[in-house]
Formats: sequence, C-alpha cells, structure tokens
Amino acid sequence: MIKQQEGTVVDGSVKVAIVYYSATGNIARIAQEMAETAEKAGAEVRLRKVAELAPRSAIDANPAWAANDAATADLPVAVADDLVWADAVIMGTPTRFGNVASQLKQFLDTLGGVWQRGLLADKVYSGFTSTGTLHGGHESTLLALANTFHHFGGIVVAPGYTHPDKFADGNPYGTSHHDAGGTAAVDDTVRAAARVQAERVVRFARAVAAA
Repeated sequence: MIKQQEGTVVDGSVKVAIVYYSATGNIARIAQEMAETAEKAGAEVRLRKVAELAPRSAIDANPAWAANDAATADLPVAVADDLVWADAVIMGTPTRFGNVASQLKQFLDTLGGVWQRGLLADKVYSGFTSTGTLHGGHESTLLALANTFHHFGGIVVAPGYTHPDKFADGNPYGTSHHDAGGTAAVDDTVRAAARVQAERVVRFARAVAAA
C-alpha cells in the first residue's frame, strides 16, 4: 500500500514533492522508497500521483494495473501548487517509446500558468523511470523529462556515478528499473539507487535554499 507522505515538519527543513505516474506499480514503489528516504534525511515530503487518463476497461484488463490503481486510490492527485510549494521536485514516469508517459506529460502541460509567473524556477529537479525491455528507454526518457526541467529554469540534479550503488544501477541520469515485461519486481539494486538519488536531491535542495 502506498501511503500519503506529508512528512514531519522540521524547522529549516526542505520541502520535496515526489510526483509520478505508475500503471503496474513499479514507479509507485520507487516513489515510496524515495519519499521515505527524503523524510529520513529531514525533508518535508508530498507524495503525489498524476491523474489517470486510460479508460477503466484498460485498467481492469491488466491485473497488475488494477491492483496498483486500488492500492493508490487514496493518494492525492498532483496539482500545480505541489510544485510551487516544493524546494525540490522528483518526477517518475514509465517509458513510453523512449519518452514520458502521456499521463505525466498531461500534468506538465497544465503548468503553464505557474511557469509564466516564474514559480517553477530555481528549484532542484530530478527524475526516475522504469522500462519493460532492457534497452527500452532508460536514458532517453529521463533526458526527455529533463528538457522540461530546463524550461522551468530548474536546477537538474542527476545522481551520476557518485556512489557505488549507482555503478550497480548503471544509470547516471536517474534511478531506473527494468521489469522484463512485467516479470521482474523492483529489487534491492533499484531501491538502493533510489535512496542515493533522494538523499542527493535533499542535500542539494538544502544547499540551494540556504544560498
């Protein structure tokens, strides 16, 4: 069960919004790991999913999709104010033909108003993804997502190869998971990479907020 993450408010803490789309649950599990890690690092966290666009019939036809939909039913849906509130934003999306899923893209396309007012600039941004095939867009999806962060005037913080767990994960652009067509669950390697990324985002967000 993915629970809402509001975090413990700490004086001087940074605020982290984790906004994601997940169909069958892989991205949701990585998001939960990042939320818990960010809270342990002293951040106040909002964990949010974006609105589902797929028809009910498509969701119900896939048991894993239906199960994840039910498990996250009580999780708040992301709104623009979640990004305005945050000092750092971590976004997650499965890859769709090497690009961002339409559900997350639709949310991004609603942000024009706050973007025009400069309310998305000067924040830390980072991303994570999951693919069904080994070379199915791990890097290209995260690079595509970073294009949006650049347009926001954001400070893109990638995990890079800054920790042994990132060499094991193998993706310097962000945490990524290969689910082998739905047969491989999020494992300890992915969870460790997610923790490295979340801790790094909190650390940089704290430095930016103090500058």
